[in-house]
Amino acid sequence: MRAQQVRDGFVELYGTAPEGVWSAPGRVNLIGEHTDYNDGFVMPFALPHTAVAAVSRREDGVLRLHSADVEGGVVELRLDALEPESDRSWTAYPAGVVWALREAGHAVTGADVHLSSTVPAGAGLSSSAALEVVIALALNDLYELGLQRWQLARLCQRAENVYVGAPTGIMDQTASACCEEGHALFLDTRDLSQKQIPFDLSAEGMRLLVVDTRVKHSHSEGEYGKRRAGCERGAALLGVDALRDVAYEDLEAALARLRDDEEAVRLVRHVVTEDERVEKVVSLLESGDTRAIGPVLVAGHASLRDDFRISCPELDLVVDTALASGALGARMTGGGFGGSAIVLAEASDVDTITKAVEEAFAAATFTAPRVFEAVPGAGARRLS
Repeated sequence: MRAQQVRDGFVELYGTAPEGVWSAPGRVNLIGEHTDYNDGFVMPFALPHTAVAAVSRREDGVLRLHSADVEGGVVELRLDALEPESDRSWTAYPAGVVWALREAGHAVTGADVHLSSTVPAGAGLSSSAALEVVIALALNDLYELGLQRWQLARLCQRAENVYVGAPTGIMDQTASACCEEGHALFLDTRDLSQKQIPFDLSAEGMRLLVVDTRVKHSHSEGEYGKRRAGCERGAALLGVDALRDVAYEDLEAALARLRDDEEAVRLVRHVVTEDERVEKVVSLLESGDTRAIGPVLVAGHASLRDDFRISCPELDLVVDTALASGALGARMTGGGFGGSAIVLAEASDVDTITKAVEEAFAAATFTAPRVFEAVPGAGARRLS
C-alpha cells in the first residue's frame, strides 16, 4: 500500500510514472553503542519502519527532491553545485548520497525523487540512514552501478560524515542496507564482516519494546563529536589505532596508564566493555539463553549513563521504571542525548510495563512517550 501511495505521489508531482520504488528501514541497536567509530562490534536489527522512495533517472544534471513528510514543494538542485555542509535541511541526506556517488566516480546524471518515511525522526532509530540507503539502492539499480550492499553503506556514511557534517560510524547505514528479517546483525565495523544471528523473541514468549522519549537529538551537534574525538585521543594515548585494539583482559592496565585523564578513562572503559558485551550477547543468543541478555543490556545502559555520559532523565526513567515493573532488561539505544530506549520483557508483562512507563512520564511532567514493539524486519529492497 505504501509503495503504491508513494508511486501515486510521484505521478502527481512529476506527471509520469517512476522507474521504480524502493524501501530502506530504520534500525534498533540491540547492543554495541558508540563502538562503530572505534572499529568495534555492534548488533543492530532492522525495524519495520521504512523510508520509501519512488525514483526516476534524469540526464540533465538536475536532482529534484520531494518528501510527503515535510511541508513545501519540490526542491531542485544542480548536481555540479552540490557542496559539503551547504544544506541544513532534510534534503542534505539524499543530496549527499548523490554527491558521494559522483565523488566516487559513478556516472549519476540526475534524478526525480518522491519520499515518504515512517521512521521517527530524532528518535535514535536511524531515520537519516534510511533516507540515505533508499536513495543509494535506487540509484545503484537504475544506473546499474554494480555496488555491493556494504559499498553502498560506506558511500552513505561518507555522505553523512562529509556532506551533512555528522561524525557517525558505519553501523546505521550497514544495518539499513544489510539486515535480514528475523535476525540481528553481528557486525565487525573494522572489516565489515557480518553474521546474521537468529532473533525471534515471540517464539520464546518475549517482546522487545522501543520507547521513544520524544526528546530530539542531532548527531551533527557538538556532544557526539566530542565523544568521538575523546575516543580517538584515548587510542592515541594508548598507542593503538583504535580502542578496538585494547583487549578486555588488558583494560585495567590500560586505564592505569590513563589515570591522570579522567575523561579518557571513562570513554575507554565504556568502549572496551561495550565490545565485550556485544560478544557476550552473541554467545548467549547462539546458545539459546536469550533471557540472559537482559542484565547485559542493563550494564550497557549504566556504562552509557555513567562513563559515556550521554543519557538523559527521560531515558533513565524508562530504564528504571521498566526494570522495577518486571522487565528482563532495558537500556538507551542510539547516539544518546535523547531518542529511544529498548525494553526486553516477557510477553505477559508488556502491558504492565508500558502503563508504568507512561504513568511515570506523566508524573514527571515529561512529554508522553511513544511505545511500540520492535520486530526484526528486512533490509533495503526494491518494492516495484
